[in-house]
Amino acid sequence: MVAWQDEPRPAPKPAREAHVGRFEVKARDGRARVGALSTAHGVVTTPTLLPVINPNLRTIEPREMWDRYGIEMLITNSYIIWKHERLRTHALEHGVHDLLNYPGAIMTDSGTFQAYVYGDVEVGVEEIVSFQRDIGVDVATMLDVFTRPDMTREEVEEAVAETVRRADASLASAGSTMLNGPIQGGLHPDLRRQSAEGMGAHGFSVHPIGGIVPVMEQQRYTDLAKIMLASLPALPPQRPVHMFGCGHPMLFPMLIALGADLFDSAAYALFARDDRMLTPNGTVHLGELREWPLLMPCVAHVTPEAVRKLDKDARMEMLSRYNLEVTLAELAACRQAVHDGRIWERAERRSHAHPALREAFLWLTTSPARGSAPIPATEHLLMTDRTAASDTSPARGQWEGAWDWVVASQTTPGQGALRWAGEDTFVRPFVVASRRRLHRHWRPAATQGPVLILHGAPGPWRDRVGAQVVRARASNPSLEVLVLSPIGLVPWSFEDLQPFAHVEGPEWLWKRPLDHAWVRRELTRLHLHDRPFVGVNLRSDSVGEAFDAALADAGLNPRAAVDDAALPEVGMDLRRVQAVDKSMLELHLERDMATSFVGQATFVMSSTGRIRNVKDSEGRHILSPRLGDGGLSLTDEGAKVLHGLGLPSGHAPATLTVVEDAVPFVGAGRNVMHGFILEASERLRPGGTCLVLAPDGALIAHGVAQCTPAEATAMEKGIAVRVRGGLLPSS
Repeated sequence: MVAWQDEPRPAPKPAREAHVGRFEVKARDGRARVGALSTAHGVVTTPTLLPVINPNLRTIEPREMWDRYGIEMLITNSYIIWKHERLRTHALEHGVHDLLNYPGAIMTDSGTFQAYVYGDVEVGVEEIVSFQRDIGVDVATMLDVFTRPDMTREEVEEAVAETVRRADASLASAGSTMLNGPIQGGLHPDLRRQSAEGMGAHGFSVHPIGGIVPVMEQQRYTDLAKIMLASLPALPPQRPVHMFGCGHPMLFPMLIALGADLFDSAAYALFARDDRMLTPNGTVHLGELREWPLLMPCVAHVTPEAVRKLDKDARMEMLSRYNLEVTLAELAACRQAVHDGRIWERAERRSHAHPALREAFLWLTTSPARGSAPIPATEHLLMTDRTAASDTSPARGQWEGAWDWVVASQTTPGQGALRWAGEDTFVRPFVVASRRRLHRHWRPAATQGPVLILHGAPGPWRDRVGAQVVRARASNPSLEVLVLSPIGLVPWSFEDLQPFAHVEGPEWLWKRPLDHAWVRRELTRLHLHDRPFVGVNLRSDSVGEAFDAALADAGLNPRAAVDDAALPEVGMDLRRVQAVDKSMLELHLERDMATSFVGQATFVMSSTGRIRNVKDSEGRHILSPRLGDGGLSLTDEGAKVLHGLGLPSGHAPATLTVVEDAVPFVGAGRNVMHGFILEASERLRPGGTCLVLAPDGALIAHGVAQCTPAEATAMEKGIAVRVRGGLLPSS
């Protein structure tokens, strides 16, 4: 055994009794989330790994997992404990935490996997849950019916039904103990969805996705992705999702991006028995190594050659530590990626680690609308609004809603530059969501008139050609000016909007010539049907001459056709148009309503020529531009003006109504907390502006939503809206 001298780590503080079993989202990136699961033995940060501990064979002691590795939760098998008299007696007399010498949270499996491996188990449905309760586990697991990929549909259907039938009795036996409600269904999407709906209707605390071990063993990662998309949208969002038996770090980014919260596996030890080592890019064999694929703490002082010379037990222990450290490091990196808003980028990079994983990623990002073989990402970019897709096959409908579930959860606009990574960039859910938002909510001011497309150079476009655009609009008031960004055409009003204006990539991305067929499809998406268009290459030696040539080609007036004295007012009009256009996106207002809201706005400008404040025609400060992402933030006065317009619900900003008891706190500027919400409008989206209402419809606050509509009313813990301003008068 390796000597170990680290100081003991303090025991965890139990969660408040009323909070045990609740799950809180601390940070999110689309469907990925960093969360906190409250248990009787501490609060567990997710996504995390629950190392599998065999009570009879401990490669790494559970106490060391707590003290040295900071592991907050592990999983062991209650059936094995129940079956062995010595273990059973100790666990019943002193508890499972004492049996394992582990102070953190403990989850137990029920014997379902043993039934899959050996054919049957000797324990009853209620008996095994009662036993888990009696030995003091934090999260127990009901005895479900395992579904294998090779089972007939009829067998899977019966397994799903039987598992649901066992739910009530299992929950009754669990009492106050948190209970896992596994989701089965084999490879049948409709049965997975049926299982998720049936189990979700019961009061479980966690939902493991079961029956996936043989799928992973056969490297059927596309089927694994399909299982995720079939199951998760139908599950209650306030419950963590546990990937039963999944512990390879290569899979973490994709599964976390799709909503997985917990993982468990004995792979760290099982692989070590065969001298195999886990890495985020696959599995390697010790015998093939001259250098470590990743230099982890446990091997920093030795070489692969030295480890090969160890006896079998010492070598297995060393490699088990290595595998565990690699796994924990990848999970930490994934959590940080969620905080940074870049988990999907990590999934992109990881998808190249294995052909089967790449196939799964391509199916996720390019096939749901088609339901068949992957289509090119550039073509998928043209289909970001599914209502415009021409495919009407049954397979398309099967996955369309699931993919929309992923896209609709994205925060738009986001923070930071969009990093170009080849064609994968175009089908990131965040990019798709950003384009959908533009295409669905923006409408041009004029019903006719030519279109001028600026292309050939990156931003900041306002600094580069802002004066030329003002002149061109002054001489041609009906002119619609667009900018060609690497991810599509965008109106001039959004030339500083993330992600269109913030793409990091090679210079040639902006040099591509205009593809007229592609431009015509983009114009259709922007509701500029059949408008004549002409391009201006911003890389021309003289941009001014390029503008004039393009205007002449379109039969329009040259820039010089306007008096210089009129330019300031034209510039003011363009700023008003920008405020109106961004209000359409940020506040979900139709153009006439946005125009009424902004009115004859005036602007407070910064020393660099950027807008600082937007004031309406009555001088009220209603909007403030966000320099970080190009969006607009609603002010206290703006919220009051907007609410006072009495807009119909289908054309108004997102709203959220709190219970009466929360009104004085939220009205004073406190955040809206889950568990105190009566209803949320369908327009609510993470990162979006939200008006907070009292039960009688009175406006009490405004802020930025942190959740989807389903999450708003289902979650019981955490922040639902970060309030920017409480609007009740102070006492």
